[in-house]
Amino acid sequence: MSDSDTIAETEATTNRKQPFPKGFLDTISTGWAERPDQHPPQRDAAPYAAARREVVSAAFPGRRLVFPAGSYKQRSNDTDYPFRAHSAFSHLTGWASDAVPDSVLVFEPTDTGHDVTLYLRERADRTTAEFYGDASIGEFWIGPRPALAGVAAEVGIATAHIDAFAHVDGELVLDEDADLTRFVSEMRLVKDEYEIAQMRLAVEVTARGFDDIVADLPRIIATPRGERAVEGVFHLRARTEGNGEGYDTIAASGPHACYLHWTRNDGAVVPGDLILIDAGVEVDSLYTADITRTLPVSGTFTDIQRKIYETVREAADAAFAAAHPGVKFRAVHEAAMAVIARRTAEWGLLPVTAEEALDADTGGQHRRYMVHGTSHHLGIDVHDCAQARREMYYDGLLEPGMVFTIEPGLYFQIDDLTVPEEYRGIGVRIEDDILMTEDGPVNLSADIPRTADEVEAWIARSAR
Repeated sequence: MSDSDTIAETEATTNRKQPFPKGFLDTISTGWAERPDQHPPQRDAAPYAAARREVVSAAFPGRRLVFPAGSYKQRSNDTDYPFRAHSAFSHLTGWASDAVPDSVLVFEPTDTGHDVTLYLRERADRTTAEFYGDASIGEFWIGPRPALAGVAAEVGIATAHIDAFAHVDGELVLDEDADLTRFVSEMRLVKDEYEIAQMRLAVEVTARGFDDIVADLPRIIATPRGERAVEGVFHLRARTEGNGEGYDTIAASGPHACYLHWTRNDGAVVPGDLILIDAGVEVDSLYTADITRTLPVSGTFTDIQRKIYETVREAADAAFAAAHPGVKFRAVHEAAMAVIARRTAEWGLLPVTAEEALDADTGGQHRRYMVHGTSHHLGIDVHDCAQARREMYYDGLLEPGMVFTIEPGLYFQIDDLTVPEEYRGIGVRIEDDILMTEDGPVNLSADIPRTADEVEAWIARSAR
């Protein structure tokens, strides 16, 4: 191939990168209309994010603070997973599902606080090879990229090209500061008005996703890998009304429901079994719901299934009743565990009494059938605020503005010889998203059927 057929900048180095002919190179940078100036309105999240930045600035005077959005993660060879910005970055910028990889939010200390700059890769000029030759960031490949001025207008933060940050620091690999990570995690324990509205929206869309599943049960049952069909039905709702799922959907039918994080989702959905569906829509602000319902595939619970299901609901209701401002977060779990211990003891499943099982030092026998916790904080991460100190999280006090799950369960593994045969292979979890207010807890997902009777009626309505 002659030198006139290619240039070093675009020289092929793999079988998928073919050289560009000279005619293409001579014409690709011309013939484009002028791009209009971007003057988008400020986002609803912007003033809330600005207030959060003020809190961070006041907590770390004189320190340079850096919050990277993160980079693409490789899926295979030259393909990447969909990009999602780091939660702390999005929380402090208000730039969410449309944030671009390798952006960095920087707090530069001043005498009066911090100057804050959002560094990002400016869209490429069409005279450069980046525009057409880079499949990762070239607009010919991935579509329009944001302009610095447009992002600045939307989020209310001064912007600069990422090259200016890289020039100062040499590279974008940064060490994580434990104090800063903890602080921004604990900031999210109490949600502001914008965050609460986004949580309500995420729950609303998730509820529609569950309705979709119930309505499609006949096709799901007829599909050899019906669990995958459940996942697909929910994914359609999550992508059409949100950014996607907040976590991998659990569609666990029959004995699979006893595996707490079953995401293989390759089993059949068989009438007579229960199917446990744990799913949540992440809306465009990146806030996610986290809801679980357990459904009788045939539309009707058997007597033993109903007994187990209603016990789990009893535990959930007890946990909800225990949740009030000023109560320790762990009291929610303790209330649910008291029900689980009492019922499993009544059924003759424990080698000790319920009171002995609940002893903090020598008990726990009932936890064989529910090894997970009852609650976790929820927000821009499905397990939000996870880096908070124990005294702020598990041993912390419930406050208005907190959003958390209540999700007790009972799981009797298919090969568990400590339970009667008719219990084996049954797994039940009920999970709701709870907002704490000054007047007490509010179940944001209460409109999704919860009782055994309500669930049966829900399936019957959809079958008409």
